[in-house]
Amino acid sequence: MKIVFVSSGSKGNATLIAHEEGLIQIDMGVPKKEVAQGLKILDRKLEDIQGVFITHEHSDHIGGLATYHGRIPLYASEGTLPKEDISCVLNPGVGVDIAPFMVFPFSASHDANNPVNYVIYAGKEKLGYVTDTGLIYEDNLPLLKNCDYYLFESNHDYKMLLKSSRPLALKRRIHSEHGHLCNIDAAKYLCSLIGPNTKQIFLGHISDECNTTELALAALRKEMVEQGIDDSHIKITAIPQKTMQIGGELL
Repeated sequence: MKIVFVSSGSKGNATLIAHEEGLIQIDMGVPKKEVAQGLKILDRKLEDIQGVFITHEHSDHIGGLATYHGRIPLYASEGTLPKEDISCVLNPGVGVDIAPFMVFPFSASHDANNPVNYVIYAGKEKLGYVTDTGLIYEDNLPLLKNCDYYLFESNHDYKMLLKSSRPLALKRRIHSEHGHLCNIDAAKYLCSLIGPNTKQIFLGHISDECNTTELALAALRKEMVEQGIDDSHIKITAIPQKTMQIGGELL
């Protein structure tokens, strides 16, 4: 599996996931030219994308979809996009085969109509894709065990959020069960999920105002030390906003 995180964060989200025999995309919240740069890395074309899988309807995840209209199949849960735009309506807990991938959507906890995150299988590898959620429902945790790759939201440092100039209502929304994962919660979840197959962890959706890549990484490292986890076999990367990051076999 080859992965290009085109962008992750409130300024736009899009991820390309490639295999020798196929190519899919998660979210389209960036201009098409940015996706084109990711496709160039993979030596693929726009026409090679077999489907775009949407997490939810917020603009930083679907803002660029108009440029794909009618050209690429869209996969989304009911209520996320107009029915006439969806090629396949996703049901959380029901996987979709789009060879060579099996895409398994599961419910997220976010202030959107019917948000989902994904576990994506290709060959013997799997990617756990967790973003824009205030928590992970307990029933979904087994799905995310021992992934080869993780994209995991580590949105904010709680102290920085409290000290920020954001309105109190927004602070409460961000740190709520229907908001975003903070560094500490992301670290705790990851330490309960990673296993011997885990090769790479990418921390994403990092706030510019209420977090830093250094704090996100430090929180995860601290939790790993406290739990006695050996991370010598895992490459851990924090992705700054509007920064393309390459993962999977391309490394």
